[in-house]
Amino acid sequence: MSAARVPRWLRVTLPAVLIAVWLVGAAIGGPYFGRVDEVSSNDRTAYLPATAEATEVQDRLAGFTDGDAVPAVVVFVTEDGARLGEDDLAAVGDRLTAAADLAAVDGEVSPPLPSEDGAAAQAFVPLSGDADLGEATAELRDTLRTGLPDGVEVYITGPAGFSSDLVSAFAGIDGLLLGVALAAVLVILIVVYRSLLLPLAVLATSMFALCLALLTVWHLARSGVLLLSGQTQGILFILVIGAATDYALLYVARFREELVRTPDRWTATWRALRGSVEPILASGGTVIAGLLCLLLSELRSNSTLGPVAAVGIAFAMLAALTLLPAILLALGRAAFWPRRPVYDPEAPGQTGTEGLWGRVSRAVRARPRTLWVTTAAVLALGCLGVTQLQASGVPQSDLVLGASEARTGQERLAEHFPAGSGSPVYVVAPEGDLREAADVLLQEDGIAQVAVTADTVSGTARVTADGIEAAGPPTAAAPEPVVSDGAVLLQGTLTDAADSLAAEQTVRDLRTAYAGTVPEALVGGESATDLDTNDASIRDRTLIVPIVLVVILAILMLLLRAVLAPVLLVLTTVLSFGTAMGVAALVFNDVLGLPGADPAVPLFGFVFLVALGIDYNIFLMTRVREESLAHGTREGVLRGLRLTGGIITSAGLVLAATFTALAVIPVLFLAQLAFIVAFGVLLDTFVVRSLLVPALAYDVGRTIWWPSRLGRGRP
Repeated sequence: MSAARVPRWLRVTLPAVLIAVWLVGAAIGGPYFGRVDEVSSNDRTAYLPATAEATEVQDRLAGFTDGDAVPAVVVFVTEDGARLGEDDLAAVGDRLTAAADLAAVDGEVSPPLPSEDGAAAQAFVPLSGDADLGEATAELRDTLRTGLPDGVEVYITGPAGFSSDLVSAFAGIDGLLLGVALAAVLVILIVVYRSLLLPLAVLATSMFALCLALLTVWHLARSGVLLLSGQTQGILFILVIGAATDYALLYVARFREELVRTPDRWTATWRALRGSVEPILASGGTVIAGLLCLLLSELRSNSTLGPVAAVGIAFAMLAALTLLPAILLALGRAAFWPRRPVYDPEAPGQTGTEGLWGRVSRAVRARPRTLWVTTAAVLALGCLGVTQLQASGVPQSDLVLGASEARTGQERLAEHFPAGSGSPVYVVAPEGDLREAADVLLQEDGIAQVAVTADTVSGTARVTADGIEAAGPPTAAAPEPVVSDGAVLLQGTLTDAADSLAAEQTVRDLRTAYAGTVPEALVGGESATDLDTNDASIRDRTLIVPIVLVVILAILMLLLRAVLAPVLLVLTTVLSFGTAMGVAALVFNDVLGLPGADPAVPLFGFVFLVALGIDYNIFLMTRVREESLAHGTREGVLRGLRLTGGIITSAGLVLAATFTALAVIPVLFLAQLAFIVAFGVLLDTFVVRSLLVPALAYDVGRTIWWPSRLGRGRP
C-alpha cells in the first residue's frame, strides 16, 4: 500500500495507538508475575482424571478423616547413630507439643514413636491443605529444631516435605528463569543485529506478549477454567519469549529487505507485513493446533498445558504482527543503527551466492542426493538411542535436583522404620468385607503393618490376623472402625519408600488381588497416585503423538497447496525428533546418570519439537514456494535457503537459549525437557533445515509440489 494513498495523520496515529494499547496491557499484566502462586497448584492428585482409582479414594478420604490435611513425616535421629535417651525423647515430645500450636497445623500431632533399635523416632504432623506448604514446613522445621538436645537431628519428609521441596524449586520462576532467558536472548540479538535499539524493540515485543498472556491465563485459572502448576508456568514463559522472538526475527528480516527496496517506511511496513503474515500465522497456528491436541490427555497437568501455551503463542503472534511493526514504523531506519539499511533498489540482497548461505546453497546444488542421504543416515543412527530411554517414571524423591531435606529424611527414615511410614496405601472397602480386605493387605509382602481408621484417640487401630486391636496400650474392648457410606478405610504401611517403583508394583499387585476377592475395594494413596499418573501418561503418549502428526500434516498441505512436500517435511521432523530423543537417552543415562524420566517427557518433547520444528519448515518452504513461482523449483530452493538461512539460524539459537534457561529451575522434568528441546531445535536449525530439507527438495525438484499446478510446471 503506497504511502501516498494513506493520510499522514493515520500513518502517525495508528502506530501510536497500537503502542499505547500494548503499553496499557503490559502495565496491567506486569504485576501478575508475582501472583501466579495464588492460582497454581502442585498437588498431583488434582491433575489425575476423575475416573482414576487414586482420585476416587482421595475424594472419599474426607469421610474418614477431618479436613484435607497434608501429612508431614518428622524423623528424629542422632548424629552418631546412638540410642535416643529418655531426656532426648522428652525434649522431642516438648517440641512436638509446641508445633501443635502452629497456625498451619490442622489436626492432632502424634507423640514421638521410637524405632525398634531406639536410634530414631518419628512423628506425624498434619498441615492444612490451604496453607502455603513452603512457609508451613519452614515454620515447623524452625519450631522443632529450637531447643533440641545437641546431637539430635530432625528431618521433615513425607508428602508435605516433598511438596515443600517443589515449592522451593519453583520459587525462582518469576525472577531467575525470566532473567536468564531474557539475558540469553538479548546477547544473541545483539550479535545478530549488531545494534542496541533493535534488540530492545524485539525484547519489548516478547515481554509485552508475555504480560498479556499471563494476565489472561491468571484470570482463566482463577475462574477455574484452567489449572496452573509450576512447570506449566515455566513452559509458558519460555514459549512466549522464544516464539515471539522467532516471529519478530522473521518480520525484522522482511522489513529490512523492504527498506532497501523502497525509501518509504510505511510502504516497507506494509510490504513486510504482507510477506510475514502468512508464515507467522501458519507457524503459530500449527504450534497452537499441536498444543491443543494435549486436550485429549487424561492427565489435567497435560490437558491444561495445551490451552495455557496456546494462549501464549496467540499473544506472541499478535505482538509480532502489531506491536513490533508499530515500533519499527515509528523508528524507521534508526532502529537498525549503526547498520542502517540504505535504499538501493538495484542491490542483489541476500540472493547472491556469496557468504555462508551462498556456500551452503552451492553445496546443495553440487551434490543434493549425497547430502540428504548422508544426513538422513546419520540422523537415523542417532535414533537408535531411543531404545535406551527410561521413561516409565521416577520416584518423587528424585523430582528435585540437588540437596533435598525430604529425600534425606526419607533415607534416614528407611534406616530405622518401614520405608513407607507416613505415606500408607489406602484401601476403601465395604464394611462387610473388612476381614477379607485386611487379609489381602496382611498377605502382601510389600506391606509391613495394617491399620484401620477407627474411633480412637490415635485415629487408627492395628489390624492383625487375630482381629482389630487398639493402637496404644491394650484395652478391654476393640475399637470400632469408622464407617462412611457403608465403607471402611484400611491403611497399609509399605516396606518400600512410597515413591519407589517397588511401592507402585505393590499397589498393582493389591489391585489384582482385590479384583478376585473384594471387587468393590479401591486402592489409593501416594504410591497409587504415582502409578495412575504414569499409566495415564503412557496412554496419552500413545494417543496424542499420531494425532499431532495428522493435524500438522493437514495444516502443511493447506499452506503449501501440495501433498508430497508436507509428507516429506513431517518425516524429516520425526527423524529429527527421534535423533534428539536418542541422544538425550545416552546423555541422561551415561553422562548425567539420571534416575530415568517421567512418561510425559517424551510426549512434551514431541509436541514442542514437532510443532516448533515445523515452524522452521514453514519459514523455509513458504519462501521457497514464493521464489519457485518466479524462478522455478530448484532455483527457488536455493534462493529460499539463502534468504531464510540467517533468519532460521538466529531463530533456532534464540529458541534453544530460552529452553535451556529452564534448566535453572532444579526440577528433573524441566531440566530434561530443556535439553531435549534445545538440542532438538539446534539439530533442526543447523542440520535438518539447512541441509536435509533443501537437498531433498532440490533433488526431488518440482515434483515436490505434487499434485498442485506448480508441481506440473504450471505456476
